[in-house]
Amino acid sequence: MLKFGFGQDVGIDLGTATVIVYIKGKGVVLREPSVVAVDRNTGDVLAVGGEARRMLGRTPGNIVATRPLKDGVISDYTVTEKMLKHFIEKVCGKSIFAPRIMICIPSQVTEVEKKAVIDAAMQAGARKVFLIEEPIAAAIGAGIDIAKPCGNMVVDIGGGTTDVAVISLGGSVVSTSLKVAGDKFDEYIVKYIKRKHNIAIGERTAEDLKVNIGCVYPKIQDAEMDIRGRDLGTGLPKTVTIHSSEMLEALIEPAMMIVDAVHSVLEKTPPELAADISDKGIYMTGGGCLVDGLDKLLQEKTGINVMIAQDSVSCVALGTGKALDNLDTLDGKSK
Repeated sequence: MLKFGFGQDVGIDLGTATVIVYIKGKGVVLREPSVVAVDRNTGDVLAVGGEARRMLGRTPGNIVATRPLKDGVISDYTVTEKMLKHFIEKVCGKSIFAPRIMICIPSQVTEVEKKAVIDAAMQAGARKVFLIEEPIAAAIGAGIDIAKPCGNMVVDIGGGTTDVAVISLGGSVVSTSLKVAGDKFDEYIVKYIKRKHNIAIGERTAEDLKVNIGCVYPKIQDAEMDIRGRDLGTGLPKTVTIHSSEMLEALIEPAMMIVDAVHSVLEKTPPELAADISDKGIYMTGGGCLVDGLDKLLQEKTGINVMIAQDSVSCVALGTGKALDNLDTLDGKSK
């Protein structure tokens, strides 16, 4: 039995850390980590998404669990194609009609990187592929009316990239994209724990620390968490207690890189639009913006009110979904 008829429209937030799929008329139908486990010897895909994520750092020699996207762009084309195919089949079933797909991309990607995304989606079974810039999708998803002639600033912090853009009249006026986001926070935590406690930890432990006690602004009450890692002196497992004040030390450097990027975009913003932004404030979206105190830090350094969008993790996917409604008008000028 066919699940869908002709003209199925799908929006995909192809994130470095998470893939979120939106189907027109149904909303968000899939949210899975963008991790794929592949058998090195045969090239077969063994697991995709949550199941593959559980294998990260725990696989035997012939199985490799990888993230096929790095810093917001495709780093392993073949694996990305297989991952997309898996997710498209999972949400669309074995329909004979190929879906039209809209995919989010960081604002500063090259033509080659754009082509890689389009080709991967076409190979994975799309009938037609449209691209939308992440900050624009995030703004639509956050409920901002981007068609009006007034400035809105969006800071979208994902897993691999942070996109900062000033949007007016449906397009981005000034934008920048930097490769500092959720994954970079995890890297800094791993380095910090190694330097301060002489313990090696994996990315999953680092992410748990970031989510549970991570902060970039002093907390009123110091939180703590026990973690296990390998003592680099003895080579044996060891448990240590980490405090949120230590997380602040570990994370303040990458957080300030994001603040500096916002600052440089504000400097290049035309005066009229800058006035609009100081009136309305800055909208933060993406999973990375949920690090405790990031909104306070940005507000303190810019002097502009900062708001975290509702359901910030799904903002980009929701915006892509809303943009699907205009696909028929886009269809004429698509690639």
